[in-house]
Amino acid sequence: MDYTVLGRTGMKVSVAGLGCGGPSRLGLGDRASSERQAIVLVREAIGLGINFIDTAESYGTEGVVGKAIAGVERDRLILSTKKTLPAQDHPNPAKEVRSGLERSLRKLGTDYIDVYHLHGVEPKDYRFARERLLPPMLRLREQGKIRFIGVTEAFVPDPAHEMLQRALEDSSWDVFMVGFNLLNPSARKTVFPLTRVKSIGTLNMFAVRRALSRPERFVSLCNDLVQRNAIDRDVFDGASPLDVILRESGAATLAEAAYRFCRHEPGIDVVLTGTGNLEHLKANVEAMLKPPLPRAALERLERIFGALDYLTGN
Repeated sequence: MDYTVLGRTGMKVSVAGLGCGGPSRLGLGDRASSERQAIVLVREAIGLGINFIDTAESYGTEGVVGKAIAGVERDRLILSTKKTLPAQDHPNPAKEVRSGLERSLRKLGTDYIDVYHLHGVEPKDYRFARERLLPPMLRLREQGKIRFIGVTEAFVPDPAHEMLQRALEDSSWDVFMVGFNLLNPSARKTVFPLTRVKSIGTLNMFAVRRALSRPERFVSLCNDLVQRNAIDRDVFDGASPLDVILRESGAATLAEAAYRFCRHEPGIDVVLTGTGNLEHLKANVEAMLKPPLPRAALERLERIFGALDYLTGN
């Protein structure tokens, strides 16, 4: 495993992080795994050298993670979880943040969270999050129950990162969770330049979703983009989009190319990967430990997808 430092937190983190949400949710979301199998998967991830584990109140996997890490020395792990935003007319949002954290602590079986995020904040929610929810999080940090404070974007409705661009104007956020992939690299221009200057830690979500794990879906998407004049047909030289990407990247699979693209992007600290299948997890980690894509491949991808800021990979 390779390790890096998560921005100004100073924490040493594995470049591959175990994501316990997404469509899989450790295999529990699609019922591909039992709770016992999910626990084994988390333990195997730790055995691979992964020390960054990301879950959330809304994923339903905090309890599984808690059971999996029982007995593991706490300082070996970096635990990240998230608070779903209460309604803006909630009578006591600060109390809801506090009680949400306490529930997460109990399920995870720990007395502190390394990174506690506000989860899926949309642009319309940002002022409420900053003014009503951030203050109780700061108090919880003072109490030692939170080490660092993060915010995650709602990438599907906000693929151009409007919320994070607003969050960059504030100084309280230690960590961002950002949607970024080879189909939508827009954070390269709008988010990462300032996160790097401000030493904000960055977690990459959506590195590989359906359009980048299913080659036929990727080809269909590219053909649709060509038909809509969103990308230039000439960049594929008359070949299949998949063939072009694999030839230029030297990757064995589209998913490998996608993970390598994200892993070596300046400004990304941890790439999250979620699965319920151990062999799938090993393949994803192996991809992230390979060298960067060749310069020619990166230049081709920039020509194809560099101007897009509305795709998510789903």
